[in-house]
Amino acid sequence: MATLKADKDPMGQAISDYFHTGKAKKLRVLSSMFDEDEIPVSTLFRSLEEMNDIERKALDAVQGRILDVGAGSGCHTLELQKRGHSVTAIDISPLSVETMQARGVADARLADFYAPECGGPYHTLLMLMNGSGIIGTLQGMERFFRRVDELLSPGGQVLMDSSDLRYVYEDEDGQMDWDSEWGYYGEVDYRMQYGRIKGEPFDWLYVDMETLSQHAGQYGFRTEMLHLGTHYDYLVRITRKNDD
Repeated sequence: MATLKADKDPMGQAISDYFHTGKAKKLRVLSSMFDEDEIPVSTLFRSLEEMNDIERKALDAVQGRILDVGAGSGCHTLELQKRGHSVTAIDISPLSVETMQARGVADARLADFYAPECGGPYHTLLMLMNGSGIIGTLQGMERFFRRVDELLSPGGQVLMDSSDLRYVYEDEDGQMDWDSEWGYYGEVDYRMQYGRIKGEPFDWLYVDMETLSQHAGQYGFRTEMLHLGTHYDYLVRITRKNDD
């Protein structure tokens, strides 16, 4: 996923508006698979007290030099900076990066996760707000784990959250109403809109823990669930098998 242009950056514009004026229009989330949804822009500026258990546990589990992937308004980075951590925050949204810099993020970069501008290596890759989303589809797993291997220091970790969308397709008896011929049920297409600003469609992956663990194992990584949320969401730590 390449960096965005300002006229194709609905979330960045929403973040910028809220930062500068204290209010924002509706940030719409569109998908061919689900009804239209909305992201309350104020939640993108949440404090530690407003974060959920998964976020707080992830912030407590970081170590060493950190890369905050898809940092948005910088809420996680700013909290980690308060704790004395060294953090590089990246986002593909130019307006989000400008806002992070204005809010005091010490190292905010306009960069795609797969681009050299990320720098590295890092001891922790922090990927929250359904961090598995940037993998895109199951076919993107190999590329993702190759990139993780490039970015991680020896003994490093990925702290990532995701959700199992199984509940969306379960019938009243708990059976999946999904045909495997349709593909993997956690592969979702999205498009965001803020006022007249329409973003480009993009793929976003929600992955169950078992499927993630299988793919991680294929590429030399192991997974450890650190926290199971209240609604099919979870926090996972990913490390190299050969870092023992």
